[in-house]
Amino acid sequence: MLTRYRVMAYITAVWLLVFTGAIVLKYGFTIGDTMLISQIHGVLFIVYVIFAFDLGSKAKWPFGRLLWVLAAGCIPFASFFVEPKVSREARALIADGGAGPVKAGA
Repeated sequence: MLTRYRVMAYITAVWLLVFTGAIVLKYGFTIGDTMLISQIHGVLFIVYVIFAFDLGSKAKWPFGRLLWVLAAGCIPFASFFVEPKVSREARALIADGGAGPVKAGA
């Protein structure tokens, strides 16, 4: 569960950066089209949301924390900072045997 979240976090983050670059080229320099890139990112983001929600429900995250993790998939570069922190906390939770929810402020 953690591995598939991590993989999708990085894949979604990379495609979001590709999509952002394509938008800059399209609207800033009138070069290219974003249709295919946006569709690929959209499908990947849906899978990311499913995996993040699954991880969050099993880790018993508060709703605000889950929203922050989901929002990280919409902000360029955010997943590269949020994913390592989420992974560390999830590993600690797994090592503790799932003793309780992850702290909201952590």
